[in-house]
Amino acid sequence: MKGLTEEEGASYERDGFFIVENLFSKGEVEGLLERFREYTHGDRDRGAIRFRTEPRVERGELEVDHPGDGIRKVDGLVEGDDRFLALGTHPAIVSKVESVLGPDIKMFRNSLLAKPPGVGSGKGFHQDSPYWPIEPMALISCWFALDDTDEENGCMQVLPGGHKRGPLPHVRVTDDLVIDPEVQVELGELRVVPISAGTGIFFHSLLPHYTSPNCSERWRRAIALSYMSAKYRYTREGPGPEYFQVKGQSFPGCV
Repeated sequence: MKGLTEEEGASYERDGFFIVENLFSKGEVEGLLERFREYTHGDRDRGAIRFRTEPRVERGELEVDHPGDGIRKVDGLVEGDDRFLALGTHPAIVSKVESVLGPDIKMFRNSLLAKPPGVGSGKGFHQDSPYWPIEPMALISCWFALDDTDEENGCMQVLPGGHKRGPLPHVRVTDDLVIDPEVQVELGELRVVPISAGTGIFFHSLLPHYTSPNCSERWRRAIALSYMSAKYRYTREGPGPEYFQVKGQSFPGCV
């Protein structure tokens, strides 16, 4: 598979993101959605895959017809499920990542981010790297849409070029950690980025971004696949987690 095109490389450097359409076929995406529903609404063994409930549902502030309709986040699908493993290691995605990070790649995290109809809350304006104990702050994520996404059901919104400002101050708010509102005023207008199912937004871990609540009667499911160089460093005390090797080799003292 080919790496970045000239246009994609220029967009990543200038804006902090680029878009690749049709990474997976309609049938492959439907297979992923079917598998996801087996976990949330069926009886498929979850194993070590980790599920988080929408905070308002968890607190009893909002009722859902089925517990699966209250799922907000699912971690570990790539390591724990064959269909999602095929997505996270797919050459169409990894070849783009390799062009940015080099041949030795590990996965920092993979999180399926669900916004059930009328239930899914927004994710505040933030950067990823200030959350993450990894240096340098130059990871790359593929935000892969499993449903058609638009502003009504909670598509990605980004601040083009915002990654060049470095890590910005974040503050804790209810159920979230967001860029300091006083700083947000200075940053400018977000760009709404609607995409179709099977398309990926590749973006820098310092790109400010946001997703709105799902105010529609449609699902909005996307999985964030976040990659780092195997030469990057874990910054917290003690040994770090054993990160999933996507490609290449590991290095002593690194992630």
